[in-house]
Amino acid sequence: MRNLSVTTFIHILFSLAISILVVTFLLFLSWNKDRQKIDEIKRYQLISFTFLSQLELNPDKENLDALYENLHVKCIEESKIDMTKKDIEKRGETVFTGGSALGQVRVFLIEGEYYIYVQRMAHNILLEDNQPKNYYFEIAVTLGILLILLLLLLYMAVLKKLSPLKTLHKEIQQFAQGDMQMRISYLYDDEIGKIAKSFDDAILHINQLSSSKNLFMRNLMHELKTPITKGRIIVEMIEDEHMRKILIRAFERMNELIWELAEIERVSTQQFEPHYEYIMLGDVIQKSQNLLMAKFNSVSIEIEDNALTTDVKLLALSIKNLLDNGIKYSPNKHVTLKTTNNALEIISIGEELQHPLSYYLEPFSQAEKRSSGFGLGLYIVHSILEKLGCTLAYRYEDGKNIFSIESGDGCGMGE
Repeated sequence: MRNLSVTTFIHILFSLAISILVVTFLLFLSWNKDRQKIDEIKRYQLISFTFLSQLELNPDKENLDALYENLHVKCIEESKIDMTKKDIEKRGETVFTGGSALGQVRVFLIEGEYYIYVQRMAHNILLEDNQPKNYYFEIAVTLGILLILLLLLLYMAVLKKLSPLKTLHKEIQQFAQGDMQMRISYLYDDEIGKIAKSFDDAILHINQLSSSKNLFMRNLMHELKTPITKGRIIVEMIEDEHMRKILIRAFERMNELIWELAEIERVSTQQFEPHYEYIMLGDVIQKSQNLLMAKFNSVSIEIEDNALTTDVKLLALSIKNLLDNGIKYSPNKHVTLKTTNNALEIISIGEELQHPLSYYLEPFSQAEKRSSGFGLGLYIVHSILEKLGCTLAYRYEDGKNIFSIESGDGCGMGE
């Protein structure tokens, strides 16, 4: 019930209400039909008993007229009785027959009119039922139909009132899928319109923040590259070969960090699509080692050189960050790269993680910030692998931390 949509709930609610109302209305019609039948029988029983008993007393015309008025009947002229009776018996439907030792009474229905034929020895009286029309039933039926129509109109009005929610949902989905420039449309100042306006304001604010962030990142990387380039030129003038190599390596590392920041900024956008290439796994790992800029004896490689289709730069950057973490936190400063059935494993000796893996996948993780990093290492890896359709997993076995990049579309590890 909690997961039921508002529209579905309204459909169910009104369907039940209309169904109950229609069933009640049909039951009322059936009950009223039976009630009318009973009332008719009682009425004609009363007429039968009254006329037969009164005719026994040989009433005069004045008493008969009073009786006709009290029972709401009209006498048909005696000269027309035979002709009318034959026509009624031929065309009419008998709805009541009653009588006693005093005589008999028959009631016929023809074309919506009731005729009462009384036989008492020498007396033959044909009466036409002249009871005033009762419109209570017609009024009740009309009210019932109007109530059902009103409920249907209310149902349609509620659905029409909620219809902007569908439009709002589609526009929000469009925004979630990366269309940052779309705007939320709202026509009325009701609750739905206020929600739409608030979300539109939020989109505008998010776009402003995104533009400010992009401008800041571009300016930051530009400002960093300028002194790095100048420093790199000056370093070439240093005569001490050993010192020159150390400084060149440091400046190159700074350039690599700026490139990594640019890649992460690119990956984090909704519009980003990986650039897939067909390549061997060994070439990707070689590129990762080049980015790592660590001693080659710090990494042991035990892989099957499979072919895969992936974004080479991003996958290499992910592997490089995992290698860097393994070397950084391992007592012996050594990691092993190994392929299994459906994964590439990065194995290093060290203490087990104090928190679940999900804790370290958040940006600026406190545990990483207490070390020499910024708390972005595993966040960067997770963001990239998610874009490539891969999964990052972790387990601890025999005193070793094992991070694995598990197979998915765009990875193809171990295939």
